[in-house]
Amino acid sequence: MRASRLVTLLLLLQNRGRMTARQLAEELEVSVRTVYRDVEALAAAGIPLYGDAGHAGGYRLLDGYRTRLTGLTGDEAQAVFLTALPEAAAQLGLGEALTTARLKLDAALPAALREHAGRIRQRFLLDAPGWYGDADRAPHPHLAAVATAVWERRAVLLRYRRWRAPEEIERRIEPYGLVLKAGRWYLVAGGASGLRTYRVDQILGLRLLDEHSDAPAGFDLAAHWHAHVADFRARLHTGEALVRVTAEGARRLGLTRSGGDEWTEARVPIESVEHAHGEFLRLGADVEVLAPAELRERIAATVRALGDRYGQNPSSGGGHTKS
Repeated sequence: MRASRLVTLLLLLQNRGRMTARQLAEELEVSVRTVYRDVEALAAAGIPLYGDAGHAGGYRLLDGYRTRLTGLTGDEAQAVFLTALPEAAAQLGLGEALTTARLKLDAALPAALREHAGRIRQRFLLDAPGWYGDADRAPHPHLAAVATAVWERRAVLLRYRRWRAPEEIERRIEPYGLVLKAGRWYLVAGGASGLRTYRVDQILGLRLLDEHSDAPAGFDLAAHWHAHVADFRARLHTGEALVRVTAEGARRLGLTRSGGDEWTEARVPIESVEHAHGEFLRLGADVEVLAPAELRERIAATVRALGDRYGQNPSSGGGHTKS
């Protein structure tokens, strides 16, 4: 752990120039006293760094010195591919490796390209989860074991909770890959029941087996996932609704308007009357459901109930007048 921190400290000084002990402590998430000890260790190892006293002081390397410690370890190489998703890297136990890998990559770049990469990091950010998605807030207790099984191509014995009976199952599976979708982790794996997708947060137990597992020849995780999502959506949208929408309603539904009228009729795929009821209510007055009749009637009943509710005086206690 300390050796990794010393390398990180050295690369920070190389990439950023003069830094105070406080700044280094914040970057390394250690105490200022620990930074002092690390700096002494580097100096004793022959690294040409020195400190300047005063308000504008700090530690810096001798002009012209550049470390050649830019080779990536195995974990760092894996973490490089998660540079746009630092939270995902942290959940997989690669947070520290990602930080060191970034510093090593910066150190290997010419000054002009390093400055360009810095501007990109300052001005663009990928935040994958949606605003209201129920994303995994913290690493699931079995995520690390799942990741290990994927990295090492090891079969596992899985205890899993699913939505249909029997709700709890146990299977021997062969992990092929992990997918992070809208803040939630999914495991793609093969087994006796075929190729399946499992939500990591529904895993009840997991035991790594001393059995090697390989994905089928030619298996492509990205291609499989896109096909899985397309199939899921096709099976999800089993119904259809006829609606009238405003330009804003069409935009929010992702529809292409074919005319210039204020209102446009369109047919929209729906999962179910219950699900569509909530989805169309979110559009407010920008949509009118024409069919099916059951959906229209359900939305009308909700609107009447809301009208009655909001027509009351809030101080009346749900419609009861005070005496």
